Amino acid sequence: MRLSEFMESLPDAAPPEGMPEPLQALWWDAKGDWARAHGLADDLETKEGMAVHAYLHRKEGAEWNADYWYRLAGDGFRRTHLNDEWQALVEGLTR
Repeated sequence: MRLSEFMESLPDAAPPEGMPEPLQALWWDAKGDWARAHGLADDLETKEGMAVHAYLHRKEGAEWNADYWYRLAGDGFRRTHLNDEWQALVEGLTR
């Protein structure tokens, strides 16, 4: 999936079929459904999935939990601002 396709799908009621789970989690987060996003990220075992999980816990305000997931994913995913991190994650997953 391309970045433009992802962004164009955000007004829809559900993510497009076949969207990878890390992207689905970020899609639901963009829609304001943190719980659904976290439910998807909770089972992800790839570095990118763990980075999405870390981002979601950081957004939640659970820094200690986010730090755990960043350690597993690699701290290179962390950004100063949450919006920048969301954008970087989406861009990385839509290449």
